Amino acid sequence: MTPRGFDYSSYPQISGELFRAVQERGLFEDGKRFVDAELLASPDLVYERYLADRNEPAFDIHSFVDDHFRVPDPVAADPDLDPSRTMEAHVDALWDPLTREFGGDAALAKSDGGAEVDGPVGTNDSIGTNDSIGTNDSVEANGSFGAQSVREPRSTLVPLPNPHVVPGGRFRETYYWDSYFTIEGLAASDQLDLAAGMVENYVSLIDRFGFVPLGNRVYYDSRSQLPLFYRMLRVLERERGFEAVAPHVEALEAEYGFWMHGRDHLDASGGPRSHLRTVALPDGTVVNRYWDDRARPRPESYREDRALATAVPVEERPQLFRDVRAACESGWDFSSRWLTDGDDLASIRTTEIAPIDLNAVLFGAESALAEWLDRTDGCDGGDGGDGSDAAARYANAADRRRTAIESYFWDEDRGFYVDYCWTDEEPVDRLTLAGVVPLFTGAADPDRADAVAERLREDFLCPGGLVTTLSESGEQWDAPNGWAPLQWMAVEGLRRYDRDDLADEIADRWLELNRTAFEETGRMAEKYDVRSASIAANNGEYPLQYGFGWTNGIVAALSDST
Repeated sequence: MTPRGFDYSSYPQISGELFRAVQERGLFEDGKRFVDAELLASPDLVYERYLADRNEPAFDIHSFVDDHFRVPDPVAADPDLDPSRTMEAHVDALWDPLTREFGGDAALAKSDGGAEVDGPVGTNDSIGTNDSIGTNDSVEANGSFGAQSVREPRSTLVPLPNPHVVPGGRFRETYYWDSYFTIEGLAASDQLDLAAGMVENYVSLIDRFGFVPLGNRVYYDSRSQLPLFYRMLRVLERERGFEAVAPHVEALEAEYGFWMHGRDHLDASGGPRSHLRTVALPDGTVVNRYWDDRARPRPESYREDRALATAVPVEERPQLFRDVRAACESGWDFSSRWLTDGDDLASIRTTEIAPIDLNAVLFGAESALAEWLDRTDGCDGGDGGDGSDAAARYANAADRRRTAIESYFWDEDRGFYVDYCWTDEEPVDRLTLAGVVPLFTGAADPDRADAVAERLREDFLCPGGLVTTLSESGEQWDAPNGWAPLQWMAVEGLRRYDRDDLADEIADRWLELNRTAFEETGRMAEKYDVRSASIAANNGEYPLQYGFGWTNGIVAALSDST
């Protein structure tokens, strides 16, 4: 299933002459502040006033924005918490300040029962339907994106039915893959109702849009993130039993269909090798890649993308924009993992890579669907058969993907799982911590899992935990940085394959780093420098952020499990 996008012209914050003027003049150091702003009047009225006033000698764009938008503060204020608290008590006390309701905007009303909402309007803006790149995207019309009762949009937030935890800092909305790690922490903190409500939010997004957007903002309408919805359901199953999961299996099937949409267009024997998020390997097996349905600068990083594009010829810029957006869908924005030249972001080629983590996670989703559909009486698997027929199909799909992972994504010389470049028909010659995800989802061969463990100990283990990659590119998803979600997937994956010794060592080092940094700063950070065991991890597109949802979640989950 491929959703339509929003009509960006309804949102002066993310499209049109006013948007470009604000971003190109650099009114805000962080361009995300403007795309997150709330209109103080109707979009049509704001446009009308801007067009009427902009050529007047006394026109001042700063004053115009101040008069017509409520712009969020540069960084959300730190909550007023007791400085004498331990790290664990601090994390527990942060759940409430980081929780938002109904999209996180005070102007948003309830979105049920046909009530009016300051939310997005489903329209017919565009998405790409093939691998050809143009300056305008084409439309594949098979459903409305955001069909709901709304009045004119004032905010770029997409309303959600239940309270939810946001990361913090500049990230004022929910994020897909962040939320799984946050939910693990909520479960460990006896906040199960909040965790279950967040799962229901993602069910609502799938029901409305056919997939989970990267975040609940209009400008994230064309990309998702690492599809960890099935892992959220695993948390519910663990804490509340299969009865809590059964109503949501259909939503998981729908999300899986989004990732597999396009596979019928593939032909490994001479026809198209890729379509949307699907790729045909040389033997005909279908695997997946990251993608974005738009080939243009990101509204939230408009200046940065435009500046980057000056490094390539004009005709190559749409593909550059798509590869940048696809890297954002991966969550690893940015990393040498996606670059042909590890030090040059303009060499990005995300859509040419079949990532090991994405395919290992989809193996996990296929395995979960096979298990749960087999247990769901009367479920037809979405095509008229019975639940057992659907379960068998997903089990077969999981087997095929596991075989592909072992055949194409394994580096025998270095004993590690790696990405696969489908355009070059060879594994990518870079080791990254994404190689632990087959252990996390159970896709790894046991002997190879042991080899991965040894490689982690030899090359990735640092004083503060596991380093993200072995390259120092200056990008934030590279050395010397470490990230909470990767520590969690490594620890859980190693435990799954009975390598508790190394898992415990990683968890202890990561928790000690978090604790030391907290005692020095009173804060929890988005990422850390694991080589120097400090909080001073500041590479990337934006300054270091504090809060921080997934860091807090993994501190709580690791503390509960060690």
